Amino acid sequence: MNLSKGGLNVARIYSLLTASLVFLAVPLLAQSSAPPPQGCSSEAHRQFDFWIGEWEVSTPDGKVAGHNVIESILGGCVLAENWTSAGGGVEGKSFNVYDARTERWHQTWVDTSGSLLKLDGALDKGRMVLSGDGIARDGKPVRHEIAWTPSDDGSVEQHWRVQKEGEDWRDVFVGIYRKVSPTSDEHRR
Repeated sequence: MNLSKGGLNVARIYSLLTASLVFLAVPLLAQSSAPPPQGCSSEAHRQFDFWIGEWEVSTPDGKVAGHNVIESILGGCVLAENWTSAGGGVEGKSFNVYDARTERWHQTWVDTSGSLLKLDGALDKGRMVLSGDGIARDGKPVRHEIAWTPSDDGSVEQHWRVQKEGEDWRDVFVGIYRKVSPTSDEHRR
């Protein structure tokens, strides 16, 4: 049976089209079964893992300030923070990521009061120290610095301070993080 139409053999064209689709599909199938790249598996990417967990956060005098859940997401590339203040007055979130190109950590924080903080820094003598410039409510430039220090008992101290130009540093918040429940290994990476 000759299926030629206007000099074209329809069966031959169909065969070539089918073979082309199979040829294109094989590499796509091979890519989908390959393991994902391990771009965030270095030791430096794990420097802030001491903060992962579900935490009750208290002031140094023992008053509960809020609840914070820190999770490793996106294949271990990002730490996601989910903060709720005591009484639910303020909720906030941050993304924390290690930039291997600059060898620096970066945090972007936003909350229900409309605050935005952009901080950068590094692990320094066992403490994660991030800082950045912003504008205070009075419109003046302000420098923020937040340090997280892990303790031998598993708690973490967070110390946030600010400095306006020409003024001394002033504490904004000091919180002691104590785990509510142990973190499973699956949240670590």
